[in-house]
Amino acid sequence: MAERDALADAGIRCWADKGYQGAGRTVRMPYRGRWQKLFAGQRAVSSSHAQIRALGEQAMATLKTWRLLRKLRCSTTRVTALVQAVLTLHFNASN
Repeated sequence: MAERDALADAGIRCWADKGYQGAGRTVRMPYRGRWQKLFAGQRAVSSSHAQIRALGEQAMATLKTWRLLRKLRCSTTRVTALVQAVLTLHFNASN
């Protein structure tokens, strides 16, 4: 509960899976139900939600494969900037 309140207070949006129903505020979830029973607008929202989440999932999978981060010994501020830079280069190169 404190985490989602912290996200809301910071104004950060979070795209989550259907398991987070009821998290509210800034946590975005796709529509629940079978794909065939959803209305066209609900399908479009759920589809775009999945595309956004896929980027985050790819980024996390990429970060987990980097050996560099396991042995990195510097301040967290530098690590954040380094990760942002490398992920930007990675995704621009893959598109």
